[in-house]
Amino acid sequence: MAATGVLPFVRGIDFTKNDFKTEAFPASVGKMTGLRWLKLNRTGLQTIPEELGNLQKLEHLHMMHNALEKVYGELTQLPSLRSINLRHNCIRTSGLPAEVFNSEELTTLDLSHNKLKEIPEGLERARSLLSVNLSHNMIEIIPNQLFVYVNDILFLDLSHNKLESLPPQTRRLVNLQTLILNDNPLGLFQMRQLPALTSLQCLHMANTQRSPSNLPPLLDTLVNLTEVDLSRNKLAKIPDCLFTVPNLKRLNISDNNIAGELNVAVGGWGEGEEGGEVGWVVRDLWTRLEVLNVCRNQLTALPPSLCKLTNIRRLYVNDNRLDFNGVPAGMGKLAALEVFSAAHNRLEMIPEGLCRCGALKKLILASNRLVTLPDTIHLISDSLEVLDLRDNPDLIFPPRPASMKQGAGVEFYNVDFSLHNQLRQAGAAKDLPPSMAGPSKDPIARKLRLRRRKDTNDSDNQDSAKILKGMKDVAKEKEKTNSQEGGALYESLKPKKWDESLEKPSLDYSEFFEPDVGQIPGLTVWEIENFLPNQIDESIHGKFYEGDCYIVLKTFLDDSNAISWQIYFWIGEKATLDKRACSAIHAVNLRNNLGADCRSIREEQGDESDAFLDMFGGEISYIEGGRTASGFYTVEDVEFPTRLYRIHPNGTGLHLEPVEVSPDSLDPRYVFLLDGGKRMFVWYGNKCKNTLKSKTRLMAEKISKNERKNESDIGTFHQGEETAEFWSLVGVAEDEEPPSEDDIEEHVPEDFVPKRSHLYQVGLGMGYLELPQVELPQGKMTRELLVSKHVYVLDCFGDVFVWIGKKSTRLVRAASLKLSQELVCMKDRGLNAMVTVVKEGTESQVFKSKFSGWDDVIAVDFTRTAESVRRTGADINAWAKKQQTKTDLSALFTPRQIPVPLAEAQQLMDEWNEDLEQMETFVLEGKKFVRLPEDEFGHFYSADCYVFLCRYWVPAQAEDGEPDEDAEDDFQCVVYFWQGRHASNMGWLTFTFSLQKKFESLFGEKLEVLRMYQQQEPMKFMSHFKRRFVIHQGRRKAAPPLPRQPDHADAPAPASAVEFFHLRCNGNPICCRCVQVAPDASVLNSEFCYILKVPFSQPGQEQESGIVYVWLGAKADPDEARLAEEIATELYDAERFSLQVLNEGEEPENFFWIGIGGKKPYDTSAEYMRYSRLFRCTNEKGYFSISEKCSDFCQDELDDDDIMILDNGEQVFLWMGPRCSEVEVKLAYKSAQVYIQHLRVKQPERPRKLFLTLKGKESRRFYKCFHGWSPRPQSSLC
Repeated sequence: MAATGVLPFVRGIDFTKNDFKTEAFPASVGKMTGLRWLKLNRTGLQTIPEELGNLQKLEHLHMMHNALEKVYGELTQLPSLRSINLRHNCIRTSGLPAEVFNSEELTTLDLSHNKLKEIPEGLERARSLLSVNLSHNMIEIIPNQLFVYVNDILFLDLSHNKLESLPPQTRRLVNLQTLILNDNPLGLFQMRQLPALTSLQCLHMANTQRSPSNLPPLLDTLVNLTEVDLSRNKLAKIPDCLFTVPNLKRLNISDNNIAGELNVAVGGWGEGEEGGEVGWVVRDLWTRLEVLNVCRNQLTALPPSLCKLTNIRRLYVNDNRLDFNGVPAGMGKLAALEVFSAAHNRLEMIPEGLCRCGALKKLILASNRLVTLPDTIHLISDSLEVLDLRDNPDLIFPPRPASMKQGAGVEFYNVDFSLHNQLRQAGAAKDLPPSMAGPSKDPIARKLRLRRRKDTNDSDNQDSAKILKGMKDVAKEKEKTNSQEGGALYESLKPKKWDESLEKPSLDYSEFFEPDVGQIPGLTVWEIENFLPNQIDESIHGKFYEGDCYIVLKTFLDDSNAISWQIYFWIGEKATLDKRACSAIHAVNLRNNLGADCRSIREEQGDESDAFLDMFGGEISYIEGGRTASGFYTVEDVEFPTRLYRIHPNGTGLHLEPVEVSPDSLDPRYVFLLDGGKRMFVWYGNKCKNTLKSKTRLMAEKISKNERKNESDIGTFHQGEETAEFWSLVGVAEDEEPPSEDDIEEHVPEDFVPKRSHLYQVGLGMGYLELPQVELPQGKMTRELLVSKHVYVLDCFGDVFVWIGKKSTRLVRAASLKLSQELVCMKDRGLNAMVTVVKEGTESQVFKSKFSGWDDVIAVDFTRTAESVRRTGADINAWAKKQQTKTDLSALFTPRQIPVPLAEAQQLMDEWNEDLEQMETFVLEGKKFVRLPEDEFGHFYSADCYVFLCRYWVPAQAEDGEPDEDAEDDFQCVVYFWQGRHASNMGWLTFTFSLQKKFESLFGEKLEVLRMYQQQEPMKFMSHFKRRFVIHQGRRKAAPPLPRQPDHADAPAPASAVEFFHLRCNGNPICCRCVQVAPDASVLNSEFCYILKVPFSQPGQEQESGIVYVWLGAKADPDEARLAEEIATELYDAERFSLQVLNEGEEPENFFWIGIGGKKPYDTSAEYMRYSRLFRCTNEKGYFSISEKCSDFCQDELDDDDIMILDNGEQVFLWMGPRCSEVEVKLAYKSAQVYIQHLRVKQPERPRKLFLTLKGKESRRFYKCFHGWSPRPQSSLC
């Protein structure tokens, strides 16, 4: 094959995974004198090829994973080398000449995974080195002069050597960012140079015999250090110097001897500024830590301070001795935690807070002693990507609570959300708002309007014209936007004609033009080729072929500095009809694609306008003939070369190995496909596989159908049954004797493996070509790798394909054809090798077979019939009926729950208390339940758990259901388990394994256990406290308090802190609670009562004293005011606290306002209490439904899996849980709109507006409807 002359223009080529051990290195590489980069990875080279000596411009050389022992010769003759990568070879120190490092341009050197025993001689000459990798060698010492001259290094890897120390000159590496010293015997090295490396970002010292004695005491100068690896060092604790690293993000301390509790310090002393003075202050440490790896140690506990590392994303504690008590309960505070891996430990349970980490994606608890998991595991089970619970034989997975069970998640979008339809389904009245009634027809008013319009028409004529022009511009802009979005958002009410009703097919202009066309001022020209526009290079603008047609686009800026266009289509004198028509059509398509207002202008050869000629400088030239071919089919006989393929299995598909067309190529173990164009034969060897027979037959049928218009005759026969026509195509002459069945021998090696295919992408720049290989994801070649705007060369050794994308340019196509010819000549491929051009959309079956999953040929079973499918029992009609959309929005149209009067509530409380015979109360202290003192009855703490054993009298009944006075009365025991908002599930677990079992043994079937949460108590339980139900923040008993941190809402408050309680009844006097809230004046409301304790004593005093205020709002209920005074009297000791009742407006200026943070504006009305409603939107029943929460709702009713609708009488809020589905979002939004429409009818005097709110972003207008709103629940410290 003749030389094409493109080799000097090749700038880069990738020969990775070509076999140059058994094949000769391509001599043509020496002709690529312009080569800038060359990849020869995994090619089996043992010496440097001589051809590399000619590559004087070579800058980047990669020869990884070969068998090189020395690099003398050609490598020393390359003066422009910038990077050398020789990793994974067999190079020794004597095999590296010093001349290799003479290049002043050398910046990257990788000699890792070789056999070096010393630093290569002459390395200090390469003073421009920025990256040096000498890992996995046998280097024992580093010369002192190396870092004297080479001191600009950014990356240095010396791991896996035999170094015992580093030279003192290491401190000169002030620009070093990455230092890797793993697996070196540096036990006696003190690392004193380390603090001088101020630019260091990554430090790896695994298995370097580190200890606190050979580490610097302080590393506070390393402000850029973010990653440290000290694994495999036998450390007994985390070195103190690491706590001085201010910006540490990733720490690996695995495979050490750290025992007991992990020493993690998150606070320490440091220099800083506080109160305007410079000095020593307490500052947070490791606040930016994101990854912590402490695997394979002897840890028994993680410190509670670990929960303060709120930025941590990955925590690995595998292979330790952690049990349930060793994992902090406050893990729920790690909001950014994504991975928690604790495999091979001793965990019986995990804290509930861990299941409340919203970002958690991977939870690995394999090989532990798990008995069960918290119920809250279901909160994250759907969002978890990995949940590994293997090798936990005693594990019983908790059942999904009924309130959390979701439906199948089917998306129901065909729902009629009209108010009329929803009212009809709910059975409500079909009232229409007054605004829906038709407009009144008043003839007098109409005349007056017409008269005013006539009088003002003349005077406002100019303004009206401006308005009309503006309206037209807006309408055009909207029409343009709607057309881009795929259609108009509205339809005209005017009836359309029959021809106007015909819908035009939508065109994807991206198939014809680039997305950025017409965005930059200048000239763009397309030629028509095969019915499509093809953009031409600027160098041939103004040169038109007489047999072609062109489209010309001029982009310019008008007077208002806006982009405008002029579109022309030029028609040659000898152009064919298809080119003429397509130039006009695509000129219009270009205008539509740009949204231009100009018209497309026709220009003909010899009759061009002056404006057209001016675009090309006033002169254009005509060239005889045509540059492009006509798109019409020409009737000619297509010649198909005769080819013989040996068939090999390739997964579910086939591999067609081209072989020489000769009888000697046949092998009885294989199937062969002989392609003669109009005649195709499938030859079956006596020992071939049956699966290959059917697949090869199907392949031949596909080739005939898709490529030969089904005109090829296909013949199949077994070995020994060949016809004379077959032998003639194979190459046996008529006067020769064809080989007999016994003459065909097995000659293909047993270990034959088809050559690996290489996919190259042809790159074209200003005067250069590149041929990089395409990276194959997971080692598989798929059709998605082929992009329409590129050209690819697929080298299959026997076949070389050139795939041309639809949007590729002409120059790249021409260059790819020449490169493919050169690529074929580079290797000895045999006489049967050939180059095939494949255009996008017309790929052959042989080409498709090279790609995984692209039209695989699989033997299909066509024996199934409609009758056989019907016998399976499938009923398509019944299935379709079940899929009909169902919704339930009836709760939106039911009236609001009527508040219960005090007298009725009092009567109900008396009845329930009469049935109560006895109540015993217990509280969790530590790890066991103890009896609650009587003076604490009715007082609850949000971080504690309580148990109430109630014995109720049950009157005896006769068989007819009537009371029987002679029968003996019975009883029933109910155990109420109360859990605070900030309490962990450990209390419930302790109860189930202790008290509950004891109660069950005592009462048997008469026992009923009810678990309840803070502010979600049943009314029967609430009635036993006679409206004196007080909820405190924090824990009941705690150690002496530390300074209060703002991020610990559940920590116990100091004994002398201000306490502020809010008394409120929600819809029923029984549901009356006195809840401790944040002491803030903005919480006050004129319709409620509050209790404020202001202490006088200082922290640490034995006796606490102060004053207690009972603040009564001006509009507060008198009964609630009396109740507030009684609660305040019982709450505080009268001898130490003086009680003062304040009416609104009579507050003293000193203690009262100071206690609640200063005087602030507050609400004077609680009108929302008479209108507030909370609805839950969910798909848990398998269809979309809405249910209403009772009037005594709290913030814990907001379920993360659902969407809530809150009505406060003025606004309607759509609250979205972080784990709600997209279906629920859309349906809930439509439901809220229906609800607002319904309220316009029922309450026209109180119009509502719809607002969207997210979890954690609630406004005061939203959370004021919830009694005792507090920050989002966190795990308790207990």
